[in-house]
Amino acid sequence: MQVERFDLRSVRAQPWKNGAGLTREIAVGPPGADSTNFDWRFSVAEVERAAPFSVFAGIGRCIVLLAGAGLHLRSDDGALDHRLAIPGEPFHFSGDLPLSAEPIDGPSSDFNVMTRRGRLRSVVSAHGASTMLHADGVALLLCVAGDWRSDLPDAPTLAPLQGLLWREGRVAIHVEPQRAAPKASLLFIRLCHDAAP
Repeated sequence: MQVERFDLRSVRAQPWKNGAGLTREIAVGPPGADSTNFDWRFSVAEVERAAPFSVFAGIGRCIVLLAGAGLHLRSDDGALDHRLAIPGEPFHFSGDLPLSAEPIDGPSSDFNVMTRRGRLRSVVSAHGASTMLHADGVALLLCVAGDWRSDLPDAPTLAPLQGLLWREGRVAIHVEPQRAAPKASLLFIRLCHDAAP
């Protein structure tokens, strides 16, 4: 089982697909895929002003607030109206929807996972205490706050904005905070096969 370690502070920022904001792409699959042909994508965005979200046809999306007061998300047709204001709480929605995002009170940052419908779907969980995590296939672990220890010999400790990525294989990892940690200080994302049409 090969594990890749990353630090968001060293991930280059790049423009959104629509040019209205910045994102830091952690990983994409398959290797070499771009914004039109990926099966999955992990990234973190920093939002400072109201802006439209890029449309990704055929893509399921999940967004998680990491820092800041959050975002007010609205679809152009009014079918979606959601305040993303609780750190660590995942919100799933369709990438087909034209959305606008407005900061609730100042800048915020959020984690994003995108998966191609009919192939993959994401399962996102937040943790604030010692736990055992399992996955079979692509998975990602991101430390949001506090210092966390794992039982992996090659990546024992994670500090804020550091994480681990598995592109394949079976994941079984025990993690625990080094000291009292805020709620939802660790995110775990695993990808599963999606049978939806």
